[in-house]
Amino acid sequence: MIPADVIHPRRPDEHFADEARAARAAGLDVALVDHDALGTDGGAERAVRGIRTSGPAVYRGWMLRSKDYAAFAAALAQRDVVLRTGPDQYRKAHELPGWYAAMAGVTPSTVWTRGDDDAGFVRACGDLGPGAAVLRDYTKSMKHYWHEAAFIPDVADTAHATAVARRFRELRGDEFTGGFVLRRFERFVSAEARTWWVDGACRLVGAHPDTPDDIPPPDLDPAALAPLVAALRLPFVTVDLARRDDGVWRVIEVGDGQVSDRPTTIDPDDFVAAVAGPARVERAQ
Repeated sequence: MIPADVIHPRRPDEHFADEARAARAAGLDVALVDHDALGTDGGAERAVRGIRTSGPAVYRGWMLRSKDYAAFAAALAQRDVVLRTGPDQYRKAHELPGWYAAMAGVTPSTVWTRGDDDAGFVRACGDLGPGAAVLRDYTKSMKHYWHEAAFIPDVADTAHATAVARRFRELRGDEFTGGFVLRRFERFVSAEARTWWVDGACRLVGAHPDTPDDIPPPDLDPAALAPLVAALRLPFVTVDLARRDDGVWRVIEVGDGQVSDRPTTIDPDDFVAAVAGPARVERAQ
């Protein structure tokens, strides 16, 4: 399933049109959904009203809040369409607290709050301990506002840390999800790479959408992550990695594969073949 174009609802959203074409060429059915309706109260039924098929399905589209994904799944179930990734699985991949424990040994140390109150944030600062940290919420950072709403030079300076948290909260607005997340700052010396996993097996290694021309080097071998990803027991996820200044590759993010963007340097036909085809690892060139 692919989001429909807002102006021409019988066409795929332009951002996903190449993937829709590639999926059809591979013999897969493609249904269109109204993504904008999914983000409104009671909109899930409107979003899926054009679907005329049934059976198992995979969504490839814009990011959804976990509650909206759950409503989406329920509306599809009424039409005998079952998303391969269930609502609880989506939340586990999409929100950091769901995947952190499995990746704790290969990702920066992390603590989080429930909610956005100052007192809880200050307690989290104490739990992480003094030193630099990067702030986000359960689903997103504001890295483009690095010094004012993302980077905290020392969480022991709770006055400054709280000011950064308040600015982050202001910028996130209604999209703020779950609570504050503090991640120990680590210095990275490479662009991020995005790896794609289906049923715990890596199917594709490529660039990150933010840096599509920075192709990962051959020494990035995702095999060591396989037991950790398999332990998540999730059907379709991405794992983003970057090289730390000591040469070690570290996990930056886990995401639900349905709403993880494909970099422009990965051909859509190759992408569909990799994530929907036989279990072999493809490396984007």
